[in-house]
Amino acid sequence: MQANCPKPGDDDAQDNPALSKIIERNIRTIIQLRRKAALNRGLQDRAADAITSFSGSMVFIYLHVAWFSTWVLLNTGRFGVHAFDPFPYGLLTMVVSLEAIFLSALVLITQNRMTEEVEQRADLALHIGLLTEHELTRVLQMLDAVQEKLGVENHEASELADLEMETRPEDVLAEIARLQHTALCKQAF
Repeated sequence: MQANCPKPGDDDAQDNPALSKIIERNIRTIIQLRRKAALNRGLQDRAADAITSFSGSMVFIYLHVAWFSTWVLLNTGRFGVHAFDPFPYGLLTMVVSLEAIFLSALVLITQNRMTEEVEQRADLALHIGLLTEHELTRVLQMLDAVQEKLGVENHEASELADLEMETRPEDVLAEIARLQHTALCKQAF
């Protein structure tokens, strides 16, 4: 553990006065959900993540530069070692090709898992966004009723009537698709 890390359970002790309690609670919830997801990963997923993480580091690059340099130097025959893989280094090519195949598969495994997590978060964000939109529409409708009851007149140019309409996601997606199709057709001509 690093010296700057708080002890387990100390995360509540250092509240940030610039953030509301609700924001701090939400941050902690997100971190707990991510920890739970990490703990629920199987051994194979954790191994794939670790290997992918290492293979995406500069240490990995440095080790490969050292490995390739040593391999080439040893196979020149100048250091008292019989060239076991002379130029064009067929054995090295095979080993590196196998490594690339496995690394590619591990990267894809990690990406697939991350894509699932991103899709879950996107579904949650969409659900919350739709719920928020529904709640705000209802609040606007209630405010309009209160305004009418108090005899406060709406301006004709007000967007309130538009904002009070329920937004149906399928209608929004259909309109986006229609406009994108129209834009693509215009580009084609």
